[in-house]
Amino acid sequence: MKHVAIIMGGYSSEFEISLKSGQVVFDTLDRTTYTPYKIHIFRDKWVYVDEHNEEFPVDKNDFSVSYKGQKLTFDVVFNAIHGTPGEDGLLQAYFELIDMPHTSCNAYQAALTMNKRDMLSVLKPYGIKTAISYYLNEGDDINPEAIIQRVGLPCFVKPNRSGSSFGISKVHTTEELVQAIEVAYKEDNEILIESFLKGTEVSVGVINYRGDVIVLPITEIVSENDFFDYEAKYLGKSQEITPARIDDVIKAKIEDIAVKIYRILKMDGFSRSEFIIVGDTPFLLEMNTVPGLTRESILPQQAAEAKISLPDLFDNAIVLALQK
Repeated sequence: MKHVAIIMGGYSSEFEISLKSGQVVFDTLDRTTYTPYKIHIFRDKWVYVDEHNEEFPVDKNDFSVSYKGQKLTFDVVFNAIHGTPGEDGLLQAYFELIDMPHTSCNAYQAALTMNKRDMLSVLKPYGIKTAISYYLNEGDDINPEAIIQRVGLPCFVKPNRSGSSFGISKVHTTEELVQAIEVAYKEDNEILIESFLKGTEVSVGVINYRGDVIVLPITEIVSENDFFDYEAKYLGKSQEITPARIDDVIKAKIEDIAVKIYRILKMDGFSRSEFIIVGDTPFLLEMNTVPGLTRESILPQQAAEAKISLPDLFDNAIVLALQK
C-alpha cells in the first residue's frame, strides 16, 4: 500500500480549480493500492486535512506530518497544483531536493513551460510556429503605436506566467491596450502581447502512458465568448468537442508537432498544449504541465475518449513517478 500525498491549492488565482482537481484525484485513487492524503498548500500554511477536516501542519524539512502521536510520511506526491508553486518548478525543485517522487515534470521543464515567453523562444529554432509577439516587463515604457505596429489588431495581452486565462484580454482598439496591460500586470510583472490568429483552436494532451509517449484524442474548443476565457473554460461558455472536427492530415501534423515539443522539452508526466490551426498550419500558444483533472476538464475528457479511465490515468502517473 503506497501512501500518496495529493497536493492542491497553491498561491495563484487558480487555487480553487486546483482544490477541485485534487479532490477528484483523492476520490478516484484505488484504495486497494493507495492510501491518499489531502495536502493543502497555501502561502500561509502547508497542512494535511484529515477526514474530519482538521488541519495538521506539514514539516517542510522532510514533508512529513505529526498526526495523532505518529510521524506520517509519504511514498509519492501527486501534484494537482495549477500555477505557482506547483506548475512553475518551485515545488518540483523542493521535492527533488528532499528526494521525494512526484507526478509532474522536473523543475526546469516546469519553470520553462510556465514562462510562455521563454518556452516559445526555445521552440522557435526547431520550426515550431508561434504568433508574432511583443514583450513587456512592469516598469517598461508603453508605446501603444509600436506594439500595434508589431502585432496588429486585434491582439491578445497575457500575463506571462499564469493559467486558466486569468488576466488575459483580447484588444480591438488602441484605447483598450493600456487598460489590458494594467489587467495583465495584476497577475504577473511580465507580459506577452500576441497577434490574433484566426482559426480553429485545439487542445492536445500528450502523456507518458505505460512507458510510451502518446497523443490523446484532440479536443476542439468552440467558445461562446470572444475567446477561450475563464467563463468559457469553467462556466460552461464553450463547447469542447473530442475528437476535434479536423481532417486526418491536420490531425497527424498536430500529433507529430505535439510529440516533437514533448521530446524537445524533455517532458514527463501530463502535458496539454494549445494550438490555433490557421489554414493547415498549427500555431502553438502554450503548454500546461499540471492541467485540470476534474471529470469535466479537457485532459480527462481526452483520456476517456481514448478508453483510459481516471483510476488508470492517475495510477499510471504514480507508477511512473515511483520509477524515476
